[in-house]
Amino acid sequence: MDERAGAHVDARSEPDRISVELSGRRTALSLQRTRMAADRTLMAVIRTSLSLIGFGFTIFQVFQKLHEAQLLKRAQAPRNFGEALVLLGIAALAVGIVYHGRFMIALRRERKQLNADGLIPAEPQFPVSQTLIIALLLLLLGLGTIVSMTFSVGPFGD
Repeated sequence: MDERAGAHVDARSEPDRISVELSGRRTALSLQRTRMAADRTLMAVIRTSLSLIGFGFTIFQVFQKLHEAQLLKRAQAPRNFGEALVLLGIAALAVGIVYHGRFMIALRRERKQLNADGLIPAEPQFPVSQTLIIALLLLLLGLGTIVSMTFSVGPFGD
């Protein structure tokens, strides 16, 4: 049996080669688990941001409708609070997206170096994160919402 570097390793291979092969595979799998953990962290940021944006928008709309129905003479303070919550949600999401992007770039760099050093098997590139796509879409929606609320334009304006 050919036991040179790059040759197929199976149960009949030398124990040292089996150990090295399994170690490389475990490392590759740990990188995948780390990537999935980063996606879960971004999902937590999305949930928090969505809650802030939704709650802020609801406060804004309730007090706007009460003011329009002339049940309140002034509704500026609660409206400002609603806008502040939406802005806080947008800011938290933007920070989360930047953090996620920087972390993923570092993780890709690490995986590439481990592969170049021959410590992990070659594997395809990480797929595009669906969580990141959702986060970016929510960020756009949040920005559209705050513009609409602040400047009374679009679907959420007066």
